[in-house]
This record gives sequence, structure tokens and C-alpha cells, in this order.
Amino acid sequence: MTDNPWVVLTATGAIVALSAFFVAVEFALMAAKRHRLEDAATTSRAARAALRSASELTLLLAGSQLGITLCTLALGAITKPAVHHWLTPLFATWGLPLVAADVAGFVLALLIVTFIHLVVGEMAPKSWAIAHPEKSATLLALPMRAFMWTTRPLLGALNEAANGLLRKVGVDPANEVAVGQNPEALLHLVEHSANVGALDARFLAPISGALEMERLTVRELVTPGAPLTAVSADATVRDVREAARRSGHLRILLRDGERITAVVHVRDTLTAPDDAPAAQFARPVFILDADTTVHAALKAMRETRNHLAVVTEAGAVAGVVTLADVLRRLFPQAGEAAA
Repeated sequence: MTDNPWVVLTATGAIVALSAFFVAVEFALMAAKRHRLEDAATTSRAARAALRSASELTLLLAGSQLGITLCTLALGAITKPAVHHWLTPLFATWGLPLVAADVAGFVLALLIVTFIHLVVGEMAPKSWAIAHPEKSATLLALPMRAFMWTTRPLLGALNEAANGLLRKVGVDPANEVAVGQNPEALLHLVEHSANVGALDARFLAPISGALEMERLTVRELVTPGAPLTAVSADATVRDVREAARRSGHLRILLRDGERITAVVHVRDTLTAPDDAPAAQFARPVFILDADTTVHAALKAMRETRNHLAVVTEAGAVAGVVTLADVLRRLFPQAGEAAA
């Protein structure tokens, strides 16, 4: 084979292309955003294949590493000896002793093959995959799935061996790449950015408040022992208006003993006579468990178009939460306006 340069060059090109393929697959799925692949998966078979690979990432990485290793060995077995064979006579014609020419040919062949493999077969595809992660992951998914299907028993054995070594040193292997940041990490980042001047201090409180909504519960928004603005279930419109005037609240609860039955918005009673039953203007009360996070509560209140929720704990009424309470945690001025 070393006597036919075209065969060597063709084989080298194919091997380097295969190496580039495996490197691109590896870095593409490490950098790709899962939600973008999920969006594309509704219409693309290749995107669905990429999602399957992302769900068994350690197996895919084993396949990529196996492919890269085989390509490296192939270059060492085919390209490097051929280049060495071509260079040694050239150096000999320059007057070098045969041993020196052989050593020089070996070293230069090693450098040439390593450079080609490193730059063309690894660095270039890595940069392309990182620059276009979803595109490259989708484009390369189907042929990579075919390779993994044919080599799955071997890949499974290699993967289990690696995971076994990790467990022996107390590390729990992960099969999917971790995505995103948790609220605590983001909160620390925001505080640090404000401290070093990278973030305007005016934005610290709103952003921190928004991040705290993921762990803050509605129980913490309720004032313990605060009286509820409520009238009896058989109250009249006059009673509702009087309660609104006294409290300054627009939404008045109707209660039957200790049980909250409904809520009345004063606006709905403006044209009604004073002695009209308030119950005819009542709306169902929206109830939240005290352990509900503020983020989940805000989402539920927005979706159901409720501005007030009754908070319950162990079956008993703990208080009420309004959109104004939530907004006040984020933007004090907005909270006051909403109230």
C-alpha cells in the first residue's frame, strides 16, 4: 500500500473524516440544548434520534471515543508508515546516514500525521459542533445511531467497566448531561455580579426576588394572625361595601362559620341595591395549599385569572394571598399600585 500514494491518501482522507464525525457527534450533544431538540423532534426523525442519544449520553460518548481511538490506530497503521516510507529515501538523498534518515523520516511522519489528525480530524469538527450544536447533533444523529446499534454490546461493556471504576471511588455515574442552573447558584451569581459592579444594584432586588419564588412558599407571604376581610354568607351588598370601605380591599370573602365559601368583588355590586344578597355576586374562591411555591401560585393565579387566593394548611384557613403580595416581593412600587 505504501507504494501507491493515491490509495494511502484516500484511506487517510476517509479515516480523518471518520474521526471528525465522531468528534463532532461527541461535542454536538454535549453543547446542544435539549428543549431545542425536543421542538425539532415533532417534525424531524433525525432530531428524535439525537434525543435518544442524549438520553444515553455515556453510551454515546463511549461510541465516540471508540471511533476516535480506532481512527487514531488506523492512521498509525496506514498513514504514518507510508509517510515514513516516502520520507526516508528523500533524507537519504540529502546525504544523511541511513539511520539518521530513518529517524528523521519517522519523526517528521509522526508530526505530519499528528497535525492532520489533531487539526482536521479533531479541532475543526469540535469548533463546528460547538458553534452549531443542534444542527450538527441532528445532522449526525442517524449515522451515529447506526454505529451504536452495531457496536452496542461492546459499548455497553466498556461503559459498565468505566461506571464500575467510578462507583469504586464513590462517584455516581450520570447518563445525561446536566442542564441549566438551580436557583441557589443563579442567586449567588446575581449577588456576586452586583457586588463587583457588573450588575446595576437597582436590579438586584427584583432578580433576587424572582429567583426566590422557586423556593418561597405562599405560607411565607401570609401574615400570621391577620384578620380576614370577610362577611357572612348571607350578607347584603351594603355589608360588602362597608367591609370594602373599612379595609380598602376590593375583594371581600364570604364565610360560613370558619369556612370560606366565596369571594365578591365590590365592582360587581356598584349598580345593585343595598339590600341585595351579596351571594348573587359571589365567585368561587381560589384555594392554595400553604406549601405551594410562589412561582407555582403565580402561574396558577394567572392561568385561572384569580387575583386572590385563600391559603389553607391542614384543612384550616391560614390567610389570603393576592397578586399584590407577590408583586410586592419583586417590585415594591408595582405591588403598591396593584393593591
